[in-house]
Amino acid sequence: MIDLRSDTVTRPTPGMREAMASAEVGDDVYGEDPTVARLEAQVAELLGKESALFVPSGTMANQIGLALHAHSGEEILAGAGAHLALYESGAAPGLWGIQLTPVPGDGRFDADALREMLRGDLFYYAKQRAVAFENTHNHSGGRVFPQEDLVDAAALARRRGLGVHLDGARLWNAAVATGLDEATLAAPADTVSVCLSKGLGAPVGSVIAFPEARRADALRLRRRLGGAMRQAGILAAAGLYALAHHRSDLCEDHRRARALAEGLAASGHRCRPQDVETNIVVFKVSMPAPEFLERAREAGVLLGAIGPQTIRAVTHRDLDDGAIEAAVGALAPLR
Repeated sequence: MIDLRSDTVTRPTPGMREAMASAEVGDDVYGEDPTVARLEAQVAELLGKESALFVPSGTMANQIGLALHAHSGEEILAGAGAHLALYESGAAPGLWGIQLTPVPGDGRFDADALREMLRGDLFYYAKQRAVAFENTHNHSGGRVFPQEDLVDAAALARRRGLGVHLDGARLWNAAVATGLDEATLAAPADTVSVCLSKGLGAPVGSVIAFPEARRADALRLRRRLGGAMRQAGILAAAGLYALAHHRSDLCEDHRRARALAEGLAASGHRCRPQDVETNIVVFKVSMPAPEFLERAREAGVLLGAIGPQTIRAVTHRDLDDGAIEAAVGALAPLR
């Protein structure tokens, strides 16, 4: 079975398993796990931030980030289709009472679009506290947030007294696609989440970065969410291994995604290869998405749906060129 549902389906490599098995550990709730400490320090340095915290999931990382910016009854602006609004089970309003308001667009927006959403501080409006960006933007097909737009919009937010959160679950992919390092991409944001269990291939874990002055608050929020772990160095070791050995492989995921898109387009599917910027391919089908997914499964390909007739395919390190060719061949007759 060729699994294109997500880059989260990757399995640990032998080298990663060895690193996990030999990890030096301690009780991280007491701040005594040296491997977790090394991971947090390395990610903070890569992102150009003062401090970072290892957490079990990207959703938890995002929710800690949002809660560092706003409280119940307050508002955070986010791009349309943002993961933190669409795919996190209503966590922001459910957990914190934070209102998420979309900025129109494809998930990416510039300062002019943001300016249209900013309101005066009048008592009958929810108080606006922050702006959230997503890079790469999952729902729009792994599109890279243009850095100039992000910088300008973040600067506008700061001038208006708002904080800035960056959902960088796939920031590693954005760095490969743009040639910019992660610290440059993250520079406009106060808080940044990054994922280790997507393209990098670790089995578990994300990291949320923030100013050192907010570390105690972040620790409290992680504890409240049940994310405090004990001998978590076993998991952190996988993240350290992924950062050291797997980041450079992301360009292959991008190359294979473009090859997949070109093959789908050539076989008659409504797919735009020019829109494929990283490792996510989105295409339209003529039948209901559930029917297409079932037929694709019968042909040996697992896919996901993000709309009534919109399909998503995600390349990752567990697929080689042969798997992409086989997927194109299996999907070609399913229009």
